Amino acid sequence: MPTIAFLGPEGTYAHLAAKQRFGENSNLVPAGNTIKEVFDYVCGDRSRLGVVPIENSSGGTIYDTVDRLVDGTYGLFVREALSINVRLALLGKDKKNIKVIYSHFAPLHHCESWLHQNFPNVDLVEQNSTGTAVKKASEQSGAAAIGNRAAGKHYGLKVLEFPIEQDVENVTQFFVLGHESLVSKENSKMSLVFTLPDKPGSLFDFLKPFNDNKVNITRILSRPIVGKPETYIFLADIKGTEAQPNVKAALKKAATAASSMKSIGSYPVKETYES
Repeated sequence: MPTIAFLGPEGTYAHLAAKQRFGENSNLVPAGNTIKEVFDYVCGDRSRLGVVPIENSSGGTIYDTVDRLVDGTYGLFVREALSINVRLALLGKDKKNIKVIYSHFAPLHHCESWLHQNFPNVDLVEQNSTGTAVKKASEQSGAAAIGNRAAGKHYGLKVLEFPIEQDVENVTQFFVLGHESLVSKENSKMSLVFTLPDKPGSLFDFLKPFNDNKVNITRILSRPIVGKPETYIFLADIKGTEAQPNVKAALKKAATAASSMKSIGSYPVKETYES
């Protein structure tokens, strides 16, 4: 049975995603409180998998994950894409005496209007994860956290309000990381890391083959290359895999327009789980 690492501590949405995907009885390990620690832990043994967030529909891209996906020194592949329909709860010991509320930046952003209306004079303090936030709130008087109900139960906090801002859709996407690339044919995506020559139209030249072959690019991001000012590396997700003729043709042509290009995974997109 593989070890499945997740962004800790226990009670994060990454933990919840791992439990729902692999089961409560799987060998689940909180590999650390930062995404770097999860990557480092997975790299330590070829049998390990890791679950890390890549994007929140309210808070945006998780760049700590992106930066390590485009970093060739890790050599990990995306094996699956997971999503959670995030339903947030205010967790604490007493709703009347809250002086500080902890959470990850994405829930704080998602609940900004609600927090301003209901807790205008409370300090809002960002944490690395909702699990860290809930754990910290459980250790202090006058503290609360925004996270999931399972985390509140785990750390002995009450559900003070649920759900929060549920009228606005809030979905977090996760990648399952591993040491080997898979090729999935049904409901599949593919992630590419590439660089481009420094000339006018280079991005257009790279993207055009995907348009010509009717391949949908669902995400494209650029990140600066350390030590090379104004030089960038890109991450792109596409619908389909190299097993499909139109995708294969687009990849072949796009590669001629790129300075470098590699696949970091062809993977299935799993169902959206509830929280």
